[in-house]
Amino acid sequence: MGQPSGIGVIDKAVAILSAAASAPTSLAELVAETQLPRATAHRLAVALETHRLLARDASGRFVLGPRVAELAAALPDPLLSAATAVLAWVRDESGESAQLYQRDGSERVCVAAAERTTGLRTTVPIGARLPLTAGSGAQVLVAWALDAAEILAGAQFGERTLADVRRRGWAQSVGQREAGVASVSTPVRGRGGDVIAALSISGPIERLGRAPGQRFAPILLAGATKIEEALG
Repeated sequence: MGQPSGIGVIDKAVAILSAAASAPTSLAELVAETQLPRATAHRLAVALETHRLLARDASGRFVLGPRVAELAAALPDPLLSAATAVLAWVRDESGESAQLYQRDGSERVCVAAAERTTGLRTTVPIGARLPLTAGSGAQVLVAWALDAAEILAGAQFGERTLADVRRRGWAQSVGQREAGVASVSTPVRGRGGDVIAALSISGPIERLGRAPGQRFAPILLAGATKIEEALG
């Protein structure tokens, strides 16, 4: 049952939850997995079901209940916690609005942003959904994706562009997604090395120029490193 806490009923309840987390589990399997008496396992499982920490599947086996997901959803997102201060730093260093995008199916979603406070700016609201087929943020999220070839079929960039993104570690876009707007993006990697987000800046072409990557990529690369270090 793992490391005991000294509070027996808590240890037993955790053992039952752990058993149900691995696969739908019958009462007999709970007993075998936890080594608890059948009556004890049944009593605790029913109590956990009352609190929606356990539920039953169509076959009557115990599975994790909806309350587990509700509690997990209430936890702060480590990526967003790490990115908030960094986005403000990127905005201040670059003088442009900064965004953080994550992929959701065939779209990318702006999950955090730090807007330029004065002058002409491009605003991407948090929660905004943009295509994976255009823009520097899309290039970054697709460059390391396993289904990149499928996305490229409808994209405004090609494999050569993605190869350049992988080689240099950043992407740039000039009027690709929206006329008059330029952007630069870099990948943010999780603990396992996979790309989990794209850190971006965007603004009018008149201010960022026609080749914004060379100018702004160092700031974004430093910002991505700060986020990755905060994630551990």
